Amino acid sequence: MIKKKALTMFETIIIAAAVGVIALIAVPKIVKSATNAKAETCATNIKIMNSQIELYAANNNGVYPPTLKTITKDPDYFPDGPLECPFAGKYELGADHKVSCDHKPKSQP
Repeated sequence: MIKKKALTMFETIIIAAAVGVIALIAVPKIVKSATNAKAETCATNIKIMNSQIELYAANNNGVYPPTLKTITKDPDYFPDGPLECPFAGKYELGADHKVSCDHKPKSQP
């Protein structure tokens, strides 16, 4: 009769502990990476909108759009529609003709 090899209870506990330690290390890094990616997306969206606002002004004899909606709803500048903040913030056009976002991301660990 051939004896089957199986994991003992002790070996199973050691494996479970090792997986737990790896999870404790990996999960916070994954969450931080996601937060960083969202922040970079928001910053990139702002750069794109600022570039399109300058293009709008160049195409309109130096006249800037009166509102952000004026340009983001225009398919010539944003064919895919308005950009959205990944933090659900609101983009606003300032008096200096620059876009800002009011999102408040959670503090990073």
